[in-house]
Amino acid sequence: MRYANYLGVSNIEDQLIIMLEDYKKFDKNIPCPVRSVMDRIGDKWAVLVITTLGEKGTTRFNQLHEMIGDISQKMLTVTLKKLEEDGLVSRKMYQEIPPRVEYKLTATGDSLLPHLIGLSEWALANMSVIQKSREEYVIAK
Repeated sequence: MRYANYLGVSNIEDQLIIMLEDYKKFDKNIPCPVRSVMDRIGDKWAVLVITTLGEKGTTRFNQLHEMIGDISQKMLTVTLKKLEEDGLVSRKMYQEIPPRVEYKLTATGDSLLPHLIGLSEWALANMSVIQKSREEYVIAK
């Protein structure tokens, strides 16, 4: 990973030169990769779907719907389609009656899982501070 190399360079000026060289190579017409990923996984349900599939493994649609709870079937369908489009979730349909469809994380989705778990742990550890800050902000305004 190129980012880790910045820290391996001891002189801050050399780090900045490396970062600037990388920035010049970045095509400004291509959307920011982080923003693009966060746009997909930053919605209300994607993280919950990914972490549930990560915990439970291969899961049928109705089982996933029951595990998540508050999500509508339509929203779960939309979320799964977006995650499938991004290559984070795979969908396998069986030619049976009644139809059976199973979902599971792909290798890419599985590689995202530890980061989402870390984010979830951070959110749980800091939610009281964040909530208090939000309340104080509203009062101050």
